[in-house]
Amino acid sequence: MGRPEQQSIDRILACRRRGGRVVAVGTTSVRMLETAAASGELKPFAGHTDLFIRPPYQFRAVDALLTNFHLPRTTLLVLVRTFGGDELIRQAYDEAIRDRYRFYSYGDAMLIL
Repeated sequence: MGRPEQQSIDRILACRRRGGRVVAVGTTSVRMLETAAASGELKPFAGHTDLFIRPPYQFRAVDALLTNFHLPRTTLLVLVRTFGGDELIRQAYDEAIRDRYRFYSYGDAMLIL
């Protein structure tokens, strides 16, 4: 998605004002949007992020996440578990393993609301 420009920020804020949800597609989008909201206000930024999302992180920008099933013991899985909660994500992974979903890139995906 690149860095958020003012037009993107305006669209996200308008969506929120209408009562809509901000749905991030992928963990990279989550980190970028959350970095843009790190001050408590969503605003454009430029540069790199070193944001490591783990409990007890409070999400400021993202309301839902579409992501694939990540491999065990990865920082991406930590982010997903922080977002969805341990119990929900454990249930999703139990189903994925039981029903032989594909993991990692180009695998099956889940929508966490």
